Amino acid sequence: MPVTLCLDFGNTRLKAAVFSGKKFEKEILLEDDSEKTAQALFDEYHPGKVILSSVIDHNPALETFFAGKTKFHRLGHLSKLPLSIAVGKPETIGADRLALSVAAISLYPGKNNLVIGLGSAVTYNFINKNGEFLGGGISPGMEMRFKALHSFTAKLPLVKPDWNFPLVGYDTRTNILSGVIFGMAGEIDGTIDAYKEKYDNFNVALSGGDLDFFAGRLKNKTFADPHLIYKGLYAISEYNQ
Repeated sequence: MPVTLCLDFGNTRLKAAVFSGKKFEKEILLEDDSEKTAQALFDEYHPGKVILSSVIDHNPALETFFAGKTKFHRLGHLSKLPLSIAVGKPETIGADRLALSVAAISLYPGKNNLVIGLGSAVTYNFINKNGEFLGGGISPGMEMRFKALHSFTAKLPLVKPDWNFPLVGYDTRTNILSGVIFGMAGEIDGTIDAYKEKYDNFNVALSGGDLDFFAGRLKNKTFADPHLIYKGLYAISEYNQ
């Protein structure tokens, strides 16, 4: 089966997914964005197509390498997409948000879709039932909130994410865990409720590295998929060949 490599370069991690035909096979955490890493990926998986979503200033040598050996595509606002971008400055939209949006409409065509990315930032991405990306919202992600509490106060510690905490914190650490994680869950539910009041025939999808902390804490019904961005990248890669 032909192999497609989907690269996702975010603010926290550099990742790749391997597709054999249309089937998602595995996710890989990359050490860096060097040409050596690109060569190792090529030697192991022999991709015929490579697509890159990047929100960082990555190493351009990686693009040059894959462009010389594969059908390479870097996702951006000029890419051919199965949706229209109805915002004032499409060039400012993150490639990750485009990929998540395409995945949602591929899975749920003809519906109003709110796709929530739970990563370094929380992104709310709304695509209406006519396939128009209308924008959404951006707020600080979970670890960003932990770091902000530590950096902008004199005595609060830097807390690491943890599943095991009570609603009513009993010390500084558990107070911060409860405040950040329950606070974010309330924010997400409130945002979903606001969209539901305005739009019918509505679907909500969750994805991102912090997905597991929130999928089970929300009151609203959602579809959760940790590999949603890769499925969007694969669809865009096919659409641009």
